[in-house]
Parts: sequence; structure tokens; C-alpha cells
Amino acid sequence: MIKLTTISHNNPNPTHDFTPLRRVILNFSMIKHSMPKLKLDSAQVRSLQCHPGSRKTLFFDTSFNGFALEVRQSGGKTFYLCYQDERSRTKYVKLADATHVTVTQAKLLAKKAISKIVMGNDPNETKRCMRNSPLFSTFIGEQYLIHAQKNKKSWKTDLSYLKNHLLPAFGGNYLDEITNEQVSEFKHNMHNKGYKVGTCNQCLILLRHVINLAVKWEIAGVKKNPVSSADLFRDENYIDRFLSTEDVNKLFKVLNNSKNINLCNIVSMLLLTGARKREVLDAKWEHINFNQKLWLIPETKAGRPRYIPLSDLLINILKSIAQNGTIWLFPNPKTNLPYQSIFASWDRARQIAGLPNCRMHDLRHSYASFLVNNGRSLYEVQKILGHSQIKTTQRYAHLTEATLRDATNTVGKLFRDAISGSN
Repeated sequence: MIKLTTISHNNPNPTHDFTPLRRVILNFSMIKHSMPKLKLDSAQVRSLQCHPGSRKTLFFDTSFNGFALEVRQSGGKTFYLCYQDERSRTKYVKLADATHVTVTQAKLLAKKAISKIVMGNDPNETKRCMRNSPLFSTFIGEQYLIHAQKNKKSWKTDLSYLKNHLLPAFGGNYLDEITNEQVSEFKHNMHNKGYKVGTCNQCLILLRHVINLAVKWEIAGVKKNPVSSADLFRDENYIDRFLSTEDVNKLFKVLNNSKNINLCNIVSMLLLTGARKREVLDAKWEHINFNQKLWLIPETKAGRPRYIPLSDLLINILKSIAQNGTIWLFPNPKTNLPYQSIFASWDRARQIAGLPNCRMHDLRHSYASFLVNNGRSLYEVQKILGHSQIKTTQRYAHLTEATLRDATNTVGKLFRDAISGSN
């Protein structure tokens, strides 16, 4: 059976009174046809022929206003619903091929169509939207990736997740066909295949972002995001790592003796700014303002520029290396270009320092932790780290037990005399 399809009518805010119903029914009776009318039944449907010399003939049912059978010269027959909208425009809704349904079934389809029309929906518009809704793979190739390349510094990471996971799972689906059930199945299939929780979650986050853009851009047929109700996996194995002052002291004793002449200064800048590794490795002298003590990062992970305030200690470090003869703060002496990777020298240093699990990104975590533990607000930390949402900053807001104990003692000191005097 061919399904009847609908989408929004011209009236974007249909009311719930029944004035439109009366109007639609009245309009059926107002349609003037020079076309033949008769009581349609199974026998009539089988026997009716297209009028000689015509490509097709429309036969209207006398017992159901607007219900009609189209008979074509080729012998094909199709049931239609004919009505006039509120602007008196005649419209036809294709119900079903007469070889697929009976007259009774076609009339039931017509009644359903009328109900939807009354509520402000246009069946033909739905069909048009379904035809125009793109495949997930088409939307990715023709729209999303173009947008991502212009607006996301990490678009290549997106491309990897898309190629390896999302396109194999959803590429053949039309955007408006992706369901909550499919998303849930995809999520659990990835987990069952042994992928790490972080990888599963990143795929869900990217899928949600892609479909949110489709909704925002009003892609035909995409009215809601099926990923919105999908919960991310809880990462039980995730460990936030924060360096203590003792860890920092041990690390810098090793860094000062590193064969990589820039490693100590690179790590210093990471720890003193909370910047990302690639931001530091690509830093240029032209973006350092010594007078205002500011560092401009022209393009962040989010694709926007931002300024980072520089401490007096870091200013002194940078002044000590300012005459390196290149545009880069920390050029690779072999190429005079930014390092592509410093993992080997970093790994050697952390192993010797007794911090084998410390990642360079943990310096960013630690920077935020040191700020919060020394009384700086989350708002300040958010601005320095360049987070658009405070909830992102909160994961870095690690408070030591000593800090929490001091907070508790603050209240204790306020009421010490009152409580002690009552005992």
C-alpha cells in the first residue's frame, strides 16, 4: 500500500477550533467539475475507461465529495482526493494506486488526509519534503564538511570519525529517516565491538552536532534531532590528572637537562597559560604583546581568536629567547619551522621524572586546578582557557582536600564562639 504523506500547511499556527474543517468540507461541495460523477465501487473501478481522445479522465464519487478515480489512457488507475484550500486553490492529493487498495480502503485514506488538512497540514508538501531530504552521506559531502573546513580547526578529526564510524552506519539513510532506535543501536554496537567509551561518545557528539545543523539550516524533512535523547556512556576509567607542586618541581629538574633545547620553555608556556600544545608550538612573535602582556591566538580550536594574559614570569622567559632569528617562538633547530611532534623528548623527560602517565594536556588541567585552588573563580578560569560554556571549565576545577577543608573551617570560625559558649 502506498502511504499518504503530509507536512505543514501554509498556516504555520493551526488552531484547534473546527472552522477550518467546515471550510474544507464546504469547499469540496463548491468545486465545479465538468468531469463525470458516479458512485464508485469495485465493479466501476474495474470497468471504467479513459474517455476517447483524452490522456486521462477523472471520475468523481457522488457519495464522497472530493473523492475521485483517475483513469489514464495507458490503463493505469489512481485514487485522488480533491479539495480547495482557504485561498480557493484546487489541490489534488494522490491517495493510492487502484491496484493496491480497494475503494473502501482508499476512502479511509481520504478521510485521514482530510483530518490532516484540517489541522493545517498539506499532504503534497510532505511528499515534496521527502523527495528533497538528502541522504546522510550527501549532506555530509555537500554541506557539512564544507562548513566544518571553514569553521572548525579540528575538521580532520571529524572526517576520521565520519569515515570510520558514522558514514558506514548512517550513510545510506535519508536524514529524516534516522531514528532514536537506530542511534541507540549504533551506540551499543560500537561499545560491543570494543571501542573505548571516549570514541563512542565522540561519535555521538559529532552525530548530534551534524543533525542539529541540519535542523538549524531547515533541511527538508528534518524537524528534530534523534540524537538529543541519547545519553553518553559514563567513562568509569577516565582519570583527571593534576600535577602537584612537588610533581612540577621533579619535572623541571629533568627538563632543564633535556637534549631538546626548547622543551623546557615549551612546557613552561603550557603550564603558565593553560594553552593547548598545538597553540604553543605554532605561536609567533608577532602575536606577543610585551607592553600589554598579552598573547593573541589568531585561531583557536573553536575557530575564533582569543587573548591570553601573560604572567611576569613567562614574560621574562620569552624575553630571554626573543632573539632566535625566526618568526616562531619555539622553532625546531633542524628546520626553523614549528615542531610537528615533541613526544619523544617529552616522553623521556616524564619517565625520568617518575611521571610516566602525565600527558602534555594534563598541564592544561593542572593550570586550571592551580588557579581554582588559589582562590580564582571559575569565571576567570573559563575566560583564560577560552571555554564557551562554564560546564566545560568545571571539569578542570579540581579542588584539593586542603582547599575544601579550609572552606569548611571558614564556617566553623564564624560560629566557634557561639557554639563553644553553649557547651
